[in-house]
Amino acid sequence: MPVAMLILACALWGVSFPVIKALDLEQTARLPEASKVFLATWLQMARFALAAAIMIPLVARQMPSRREWAQGIWLAAWGGLGMALQAWGLGYTEASTSAFLTQAYCVILPLVACLKTRRAPTARVMIATALVILGGAILSGVRPGELKIGKGEAATLAAAFVFTFQILTLENPKYEGNRGLPVTFAMCTGIAALFLPVTWFLAPDAGHLISPGATWPAFSLVLVLALVCSVGAYSLMNCWQPRVSATEAGLIYTTEPVFTAGFVLFLPVMLGQLVGGVYPNESLTFTLVAGGSLILAANVLMQWKRRPHPPAIAPAP
Repeated sequence: MPVAMLILACALWGVSFPVIKALDLEQTARLPEASKVFLATWLQMARFALAAAIMIPLVARQMPSRREWAQGIWLAAWGGLGMALQAWGLGYTEASTSAFLTQAYCVILPLVACLKTRRAPTARVMIATALVILGGAILSGVRPGELKIGKGEAATLAAAFVFTFQILTLENPKYEGNRGLPVTFAMCTGIAALFLPVTWFLAPDAGHLISPGATWPAFSLVLVLALVCSVGAYSLMNCWQPRVSATEAGLIYTTEPVFTAGFVLFLPVMLGQLVGGVYPNESLTFTLVAGGSLILAANVLMQWKRRPHPPAIAPAP
């Protein structure tokens, strides 16, 4: 059950990429004076603020405890910093390279586990990690001779390192017994609070704090991101990830680009019609099939005939 729920979270996250692209097309055409950096920070602020507002009825009778607030704020700090580094790095490197390098956490997590347990990773983990790296490289179209480490690549690797701590925060024994929904509410509130002053500073004027979401198509897309990709996906992550190891969770999360690759086969045209822009569908290619198959094979290998294992943190009663 935990594995299935985390895979579902990856499917929900996969929706975010075409939705964010469509939102960028709408906002860029309507607000040419707004910088890409401002629109990116505004989206994080608006998306997670709306997600927190949506969750209020869900947590009204189970508001976060002090320990759940602490975990949620740490998740917000790591997640917010990671997304900021990733967004900044995208300005200096290709999106395909960024997607590949972001998967570095699936290598970092086994190394952290080795340091904690003082034991070498199992052959199963090593083979699965290698399959994920190869599959990610194929999906992203990255060739060894073209991969260079400039400031964009360095920022993306730093983001992957930071995302590692977000995953590990859910495994921390000090938060054993925390409830997933209150933690998610605290995390969404924290990310919105983190990006609010940055968005205010970058806004051309005070009116731009509202105008990026002031049309029905823009608001609809932000609502999808808040409800599906923030409340839905992060609630599943925060509820179910503590029941598996961080290393296993990191490998499961690499299925996200596979779902994204499937969604972009049909969603872009539909979203383009919503925003009144040209957003063509992508096509099914050998690269997509080969890369996606390797990542799926890595996750099947991790679960194949595996004995039940104790969770990282015992689920709350």
